[in-house]
Amino acid sequence: MKLDSAPVTLFGITENISQPEPTESSQSHLATTILEPVQPVVTDSSKKPESVVAVFATTFVTIFLAEIGDKTQLSTLLMSAESHSPWVVFLGSGAALITSSLLGVLLGSWVSKRFSPKTLDKSAGLMLLLISLTLFWDVLHG
Repeated sequence: MKLDSAPVTLFGITENISQPEPTESSQSHLATTILEPVQPVVTDSSKKPESVVAVFATTFVTIFLAEIGDKTQLSTLLMSAESHSPWVVFLGSGAALITSSLLGVLLGSWVSKRFSPKTLDKSAGLMLLLISLTLFWDVLHG
């Protein structure tokens, strides 16, 4: 009798753990089960590259939600109201957002080729911590 469990997937690694096969002892009439240790089989399931549509949709939704109600949108709203030329303001703000996004993509591509993901994660965390501490300091002494 062999009991198998379903594969467990953790962080892109599939681990299939199965129960050991019991064996009967030949020294007595009673059946004794000897459990032998089984090493789990670990297979590296490489992460499938995301489709272009999935990357686009994720990026669009993330940036769209991040930009709603921020100072850039409020500035664009005020400039549009003052200038009475909403399409010119739209083209100018759109060009500015595209240019700043292009700089972010180019810088991100350059940085990712020179540093490991672990280093980038730690650096980003440290920068966010420093920004948070600076903002907290301004609140206390501002």
